[in-house]
Amino acid sequence: AAEIDRAKKYCQVIRAICHTQVSKVKIGQKKAHIKEIQINGGTTAAKVDFATGLFEQEVKVADVFSQDEMIDVIGATKGKGFNGVVTRWGVTRLARKSHRGLRKVACIGSWHPARVQFQVPRSGQRGY
Repeated sequence: AAEIDRAKKYCQVIRAICHTQVSKVKIGQKKAHIKEIQINGGTTAAKVDFATGLFEQEVKVADVFSQDEMIDVIGATKGKGFNGVVTRWGVTRLARKSHRGLRKVACIGSWHPARVQFQVPRSGQRGY
């Protein structure tokens, strides 16, 4: 109760941490999706009261969104670390007997312009 009162007094943005019930959908997944959803409209106290009223309650998608409603979605990929060109860009491997490695790009560009163009696949960070 003290946390809720503190949120009413000091916070401007109120977000609810929600999860899906994957067992009800036959997608072969066991782990629930956890999502942080921002609550808009009204005063901060009204937002907190609305969020606390939904604790341990089931919220259907139809209650939140109407049919054909446009929504803003922010997404980020899962980080995959440092990867080479074959994994990162799907470049074809070189022949088995090629000199100095085969999971490379064969030619990274012509002599002129004397720089590597941005379209050439290079190794690096894959994902976020």
